[in-house]
Amino acid sequence: MELFAQQVLNGLVTGSVYSLVALGLTLIYGTMQVPNFAHGQLFMLGAYLAYAVTRAGLHYWIALVVAVVAVAIIGVALERLVFRPLRNAPHLNSMIAALGVMLFLEATAQNIWGEEFRHMDSPYRGVVSVLGLLVTSHRLILIGAAAALMTALLFFLTRTVAGSAIRATAQNPDGALLVGIDTNRMAMMTFAISAALAAFAGVLIAPISLVYPSMGVMITLKGFVIVVLGGMGSVPGALIGGYLLAIAESLGGTYVSATYQDLVAFVLLALIFTFKPTGLFREAV
Repeated sequence: MELFAQQVLNGLVTGSVYSLVALGLTLIYGTMQVPNFAHGQLFMLGAYLAYAVTRAGLHYWIALVVAVVAVAIIGVALERLVFRPLRNAPHLNSMIAALGVMLFLEATAQNIWGEEFRHMDSPYRGVVSVLGLLVTSHRLILIGAAAALMTALLFFLTRTVAGSAIRATAQNPDGALLVGIDTNRMAMMTFAISAALAAFAGVLIAPISLVYPSMGVMITLKGFVIVVLGGMGSVPGALIGGYLLAIAESLGGTYVSATYQDLVAFVLLALIFTFKPTGLFREAV
């Protein structure tokens, strides 16, 4: 029973990261119908920028703020320069553009920081006991910080004028435009929020993982699995789906085989396509 509880706790840690990444993906897809394949590379950039800032001697939380703001600006630039000109083009064009951005960002990181794996130190290295389970302080901070950010995002989307405008744009872009909502501005804001979420997740996971140029590839694949699992464009689905996938991976790696842990995501994807193609939730952003 203790082993089971420990793996569930590990799943909550990983699920916090998965849900943040999937939230960014589902916001962009729900608002612009763009499958942003470069989302994982924004996650990677956030980790690398935080690594560089901490190496310069600044505190971890300062590094987090710098990385999140910088990647949010990159997200705005991508929307303005890459995806906005393709808004009225066939969806295939946006997909190809996203793949190009993915390769460009990964190559840029490789040229700047090299191919080797890097590790970012955390100022919170202690181990604490939670209900008899041992967990590092940073993992607890990760869960708490991710939960706080997701709560703030839900509040923003449901209780603010800007959040309501984003939801209206996602549900009916033409109708939103008719009632005076600047859909271009909403798209830019959505990309900024999405990129910031990816960077936040990257910075949180960096001290308990490794930082390397291709670290965004698998997280992107799993993010899309979560988006499909929860329902395309569904924010609650992205939240719940991230934790479900992470706990399933953690338990599967323990009780089945760690070798096939990453396959759990694609088994779940096959099951969802077979039995509930619309996902767990249908509600859009």
